[in-house]
Amino acid sequence: MFQKDLLSGKRILVTGGATGLGKSMGQRFLELGASLYICGRREDVLAEAAKELSATGGKVKTFSCDVRDNARVEAMIDEIWKDGPLDVLVNNAAGNFISRTEDLSMGAFEAVIGIVLMGTLHCTMACGKRWLKAGHHANVLNITTTYAETGSGYVVPSSMAKAAVLNLTRSLAVEWGNRGIRFNAIAPGPVPTEGAFSRLMPVKSLEDLAKKRNPLGRFGTHEELADLAAFMVSDKSGYINGHQVVMDGGECLKGASEFSHLGDLLTDEMWQAIKPKKKKAEG
Repeated sequence: MFQKDLLSGKRILVTGGATGLGKSMGQRFLELGASLYICGRREDVLAEAAKELSATGGKVKTFSCDVRDNARVEAMIDEIWKDGPLDVLVNNAAGNFISRTEDLSMGAFEAVIGIVLMGTLHCTMACGKRWLKAGHHANVLNITTTYAETGSGYVVPSSMAKAAVLNLTRSLAVEWGNRGIRFNAIAPGPVPTEGAFSRLMPVKSLEDLAKKRNPLGRFGTHEELADLAAFMVSDKSGYINGHQVVMDGGECLKGASEFSHLGDLLTDEMWQAIKPKKKKAEG
């Protein structure tokens, strides 16, 4: 199925596309013929990612943009539309960390919800209004989590925000589907990345435990996620609309609420050691 021209002619924006899973998806999209746009908050990281991704041979444009800021998102989309309308939006930007909920400030909630929910909403509405006005058919892929449906302790801001994103996915799939705009989501289980993964599993023992809890006994890979994303944004998945595809090795079937078991494992001293520092979440 993964022919070199699978995504030929597709213009794709990946938010949070300069690092981690976003960059891996972008690379796969380029390999399959797409034109790629990525955004993030750090210009130096964007520049380095563009250099690396361009080695694939495709076209990459970068935008410094905090998706929590609707005005900046609108300005970015206006600039992209000068080349023509996007065909695909991948809402990937996120922020998350494990913590006892009582230890979180309102600022911590606002940072995660701002990126995950409001960032997704800002980008979706900016593109959606333009698509609908022009009658342009398009495709939105949201990156959710396995606990978006079940909830999970110790990642409450993310759980709240991802549940809302999943609800948005399903709602707009119905509302906008008859006007040619598809919505779907991928819910990855644990896939190692720099930064985000270390905030969720800050000690090696948690990684070992996560592997033992998984029926396949391992973590997912960037390649597996990127291939799934490529299929979901391609015309080959044209009759899939409003669904969340879970890619977690069967983890959520074995035990829902991905992080809730931590309450039985970590002592007060351990919680203090991994307590999130007061800094902005990554977007």
